Amino acid sequence: MCEMDVKYIHNFLRVVQTGSMSEAARQLDLSPSAIAQQMRVLEAALGAPLLVRHGRSVRATAAGERLFERGQRLMQDFDGLREWVLGDADGGELRLGTVNTALHGFLPAVLQAFVARHEQVRISVRAGLTPELYTALVQSELDVLICLRPSFDLPKTVCWAELREDPLALLRSRPLVRYDRTLAGGRLADRYLKAQGIVPVERMELNSVLAVAMMVDQGLGVGLVPDIGNVLAQGREVRALALPGAGNGSGGTGDRAPDARKVGLLWLNTSARARWARSLLDCARQCLG
Repeated sequence: MCEMDVKYIHNFLRVVQTGSMSEAARQLDLSPSAIAQQMRVLEAALGAPLLVRHGRSVRATAAGERLFERGQRLMQDFDGLREWVLGDADGGELRLGTVNTALHGFLPAVLQAFVARHEQVRISVRAGLTPELYTALVQSELDVLICLRPSFDLPKTVCWAELREDPLALLRSRPLVRYDRTLAGGRLADRYLKAQGIVPVERMELNSVLAVAMMVDQGLGVGLVPDIGNVLAQGREVRALALPGAGNGSGGTGDRAPDARKVGLLWLNTSARARWARSLLDCARQCLG
């Protein structure tokens, strides 16, 4: 079976898990037409219909259910084979994806603890935004993520473990140096401002919490960002101030304030490297207290 065939089965599992070709395509960063074509190729190769439409959703046929059950084991065996080829039980590579706030905050201490446990494991780190990291995870390009909790329901093959919540905090100055509204933390800040009836004078919009802190440090304005801890103020003349109601469900106007963003670990429970993900989780929880 070629690698492309294995990926087709992997993507078939995602279609069945989500019940939607369009949602599976979105999570896998593929077009719906590409997913549909892959499903047709699988059906032709196996000689049986695998999916049936019900309105806008799809479900597995009897043959599809058998493939789903066997396919999960197949993907686990395939990951195990790849791990065996790449190295022995105590060696190999852990491919870690992380958001920048973790990379510039608590991640170095977590990796120090992890390396002390697993000296033979090589670690590669890719920084990015949660959506692109999640796509890389489900396509087996990454093994574990430190990221924000995705806004959609996670399939059963994906494990989530929360590490902490980042409530909103105000970095003091005057005009608003806004945190990017296309990001989860920026959307939380925007909802908070609207709930409080605040229409800020905006100076700029940045997609990095630390970049916002640097601009505030230069007197360019105030920032409304997730409170990622002491790293915000390190080497900078800024102060983080808690907001009334931010993260606790009660705003100053009586409107519900946005929830704190949730930071944690994501990994595939079918991966041969799941044991390293669980070890990384244990190290992170020890470091964060």
